[in-house]
Formats: sequence, C-alpha cells, structure tokens
Amino acid sequence: MEVYSQQSSSLEKNTICQLQGIGVTFGSGSDRSEVLRDINLDMNLGDFVCVLGSSGCGKTTLLRVLAGYQPPTTGYVNVSGKRHFKPDADVGVVFQRPNLFPWLSIAKNVEFGPQMQGVSKLERKKKVSYYLDMVGLIDAAKLLPHQISGGMQQRAAIARTLAADPKIVLMDEPFGALDALTRESMQSHLQDIWERTQKTIFFITHDVEEALLLSTHIVVMHARPGRIVKIVDNPFAHGLKKQSAASLRVTPEFIHMREQLVASIHQD
Repeated sequence: MEVYSQQSSSLEKNTICQLQGIGVTFGSGSDRSEVLRDINLDMNLGDFVCVLGSSGCGKTTLLRVLAGYQPPTTGYVNVSGKRHFKPDADVGVVFQRPNLFPWLSIAKNVEFGPQMQGVSKLERKKKVSYYLDMVGLIDAAKLLPHQISGGMQQRAAIARTLAADPKIVLMDEPFGALDALTRESMQSHLQDIWERTQKTIFFITHDVEEALLLSTHIVVMHARPGRIVKIVDNPFAHGLKKQSAASLRVTPEFIHMREQLVASIHQD
C-alpha cells in the first residue's frame, strides 16, 4: 500500500493549501471514534484534486475541516501561508444540492458574496455578468431557482461561489444528484470553468471515471480510520479538451487506470 506524505514541498512558492497531520476524533472513552488520521496533503495553484474512497472513509469530514466547519483534533490547515480554522472568503464550497436562496433571482444569488464583501455596485454587476456568462446562464439571470433545471441550479451555485473569488473551491459530490446525461454535461462545463479560472479545486466523488475525466491528481482514502493511502498524478488531465468523454472511456489506458483505482479503493 502506497502512503503519501509531502513534507518537503511546503516551501514551494505555488503551494496554496497545506494539510499537516490532520486527525479528527469524535466522542471519548468507549464512544470514541477516530474518523481521520494523519492526513498530509499539499495543493498547488491550479490543481484539480479529486478524492475517492468508499462510504465512511472520511471524505466529507476532510472537506469540512478544509472549509473551516470542523476543527481538527490534531494538525492544522494553511491557506496561502496562513492558518485556516474557520469559514472565510478564501475557501468556497459547492455542495451536492445547490442551496441557492429561493427568494433571490439567479443574478442576485451570484451577487450575494461580492455584496457581503463590500464590492461596489458597478463591480458587482460586472462580476455577475462575467460569471453568468462563464456558466452559460445569462438568459436565466432574472429567473428564480425553481424556474430552472437542477443542472442549471448547480451551475448557478458554482457561479455564486466563484464570484466571491475564493482561493480554493471545495466540491462535495456536486453532480451526485443529477441524471447521467446532465452529469456528463456538468463535468464538461466544470472542466471549462476550471481551465478558464485556474482555481484550485478539491472535489469529492464516488465515481472513479469522473475523477479520471476531471482531475490533475487523485487521492484515494481508506476507512477505519480515514487516511490517505495513495495519490496519483492523473495522466488524463485535460483529456476532455482532446477527445470526448465517451471516446476516452473506451481507450485501453483509461480502462486500465480505472481498474487500478477501483482495486486501490477496495484494497484492505
């Protein structure tokens, strides 16, 4: 089993986020449950990191630590060289459900973050137009969330997160509730958005193929306790720019890599 540790790269100038010795334990005594143990991970500017693992391996808990929602029991998170221990504008989160404000238009939802940050009205208008155009929702700007499809709502949620200009974007299975065709379309949209913004993305998924289609790096976690057992540089990074997902999936190299990752996930 390959265990990943990246202690020496912490001085790299392009490192945007570091997790050092992260452990999370809930309860005490006989009710004590160790959810995460000794998580070490560096993410650089522009990385697209996908996290794979079976249910219960601590993926979402790790995301919550990164977001500042869950304090670690041990270790720490650095973002841009500063300790990150509570939610702030440096780290944006996109959940499985869009969580848009139902009483606000799509444009007003996207404007919300910059408005809370004190951005001027003129600059907010520019930001809203820019990000709605990026996710293909200019024509839906005045609509309410319930008036658009689930895929469009998730694109709006991504635009809202990006408009706040976070350094890192966390995504917790953002396409998990979508049908297969919409999910594939959203994967393509997200790849385009990432390449245009070059944001650092931390993306949780159960779907091995999704990880191979989207990421630059793939993190494999095991449970009891949750820990990183392997990190893979994805040879198919940017692959969707060169060929369709359908044609990429049937290549021998893709199939072999998928089988290796599935085996890694289920390895004891």
